[in-house]
Amino acid sequence: MSRERRLVAAFVQVAVSLVDEYDPLDVVQELLDRAVDLLPVDTGAVLLAGQDGALRVLASTSEATRWLELLQIQVRDGPCVQAYQTSRSVIVEDLAVAEARWPLFAKQAMVEGFRSVYALPLRLRKDRVGALNLFNSGEEHLSEDDLLVGQALADIASIAIVQARLLADHKAVNGQLQSALQSRIVIEQAKGILAAQGDLDPEAAFDALRGYARRTRGRLHELARAVVDRTIDTSQILNSPR
Repeated sequence: MSRERRLVAAFVQVAVSLVDEYDPLDVVQELLDRAVDLLPVDTGAVLLAGQDGALRVLASTSEATRWLELLQIQVRDGPCVQAYQTSRSVIVEDLAVAEARWPLFAKQAMVEGFRSVYALPLRLRKDRVGALNLFNSGEEHLSEDDLLVGQALADIASIAIVQARLLADHKAVNGQLQSALQSRIVIEQAKGILAAQGDLDPEAAFDALRGYARRTRGRLHELARAVVDRTIDTSQILNSPR
């Protein structure tokens, strides 16, 4: 299937997801997965601003990117944090050159094998939501068309959140987003349980969890809660085809 058709399919899938009581975590994770699939990048992550204005990792496709996002949050600087703060794209095609600007981040990103990072803002007009961040270990750079696709996916995520703000009480929406961030904590706990029981690394445990949720058409955070609460036989997840 051509990228154009896959892109249309992605938009259709996300549009279907944007119904009453949709889960922001599921929508954002789906958009992130689509971005990594559609673009010449290896992995990605999404930062989301919580009710208190602090940035947190909402979604990721690998442990490496999750830790890199946490590092940036800790030092309060880095291309992904800057993209959120300025509502502008931050393109770093050579991390070695960026080491002077972001020494801790650039050094750790290169240790993980990445050569470039593309941080795209989640924003709509004056509303800042977070940032979509894509990492690449190869020599290929994202083209202008690639960046347009990435920003389009980021904009859909932003529209979904802003739309919710327009249709519901601001406090309720903030609570929904805060709930999404709390759901991420439960997912991390579930990953740890699956990793221990299945002798897996955290990334493989997350792939198993996410894959099972997709195949059963369930919500990721609800499945994670079932794992944490011991209300599901984890062998079903661990032994399920991936």
